[in-house]
Amino acid sequence: MKKIYKFLLNKLPRPLLIRLSYVFRVFAPLLYKGNKVTCPVCERNFSKFLSYGSEVAHRENVLCPYDLTLERHRLMWLYLKNETDFFTAPHKVLHIAPEQCFYHKFKAQKNLEYLTGDLVSPLADIHFDLHRIPLEDNRFDIVFCNHVLEHVDDALQCMREIYRVMEPGGWAIMQVPQDFTRAETYEDKSITSPEDREKHFWQKDHVRLFGRDYPDWLRKAGFEVQEFNPALQFSDEFIERHRLMKSEILYLARKN
Repeated sequence: MKKIYKFLLNKLPRPLLIRLSYVFRVFAPLLYKGNKVTCPVCERNFSKFLSYGSEVAHRENVLCPYDLTLERHRLMWLYLKNETDFFTAPHKVLHIAPEQCFYHKFKAQKNLEYLTGDLVSPLADIHFDLHRIPLEDNRFDIVFCNHVLEHVDDALQCMREIYRVMEPGGWAIMQVPQDFTRAETYEDKSITSPEDREKHFWQKDHVRLFGRDYPDWLRKAGFEVQEFNPALQFSDEFIERHRLMKSEILYLARKN
């Protein structure tokens, strides 16, 4: 069963995985019944989470079997819930590459003007290339763009486009895979095969691996950057219960 699951996760295209997940979530609460881990997004308890990731960056006990949240999704949700007025105040939101675990919840919020965009996702309201967002300047006060910038040709140009469509005073969350053992982001355009990209950049469709300098990339695009560190905000017990990544830092990119 585990081998079949890993095969489907790594081989099937994302749109098909999204559709299949709606079937799997019907059985998940029964298959993983228990009370050892908690997903704050779906507010369900399980005996454990599923494994996830490539052969190079595989992780155990991280994927919620009901709503498919990973560590990064649970961290972002906890930040939005505990540190912002995202769920209560009026906001104009652009959500690029909308995550399935968030999409329906955000869409249903009456306080949001919520627009989704992506190159191919079936969850997107509009489809576009992030290097050239076909929307006007200064439109949104919140932008989400998670685990996208490691895929694009010119990450800095995409950051600048996000900055352009944000209004002054707005903020964005742009999570990326980050290797904290690297001082500088690793890029090499000669690495083109899926196998080599997985070896060097952790996944077959990644074109770079961000290092500790990721906040400097955001600053080059014009943002001011603040850090939300779960290791400083939550107890070890809380982090383990919710299966957060203790080393992950959530960067808030603000436009003044």
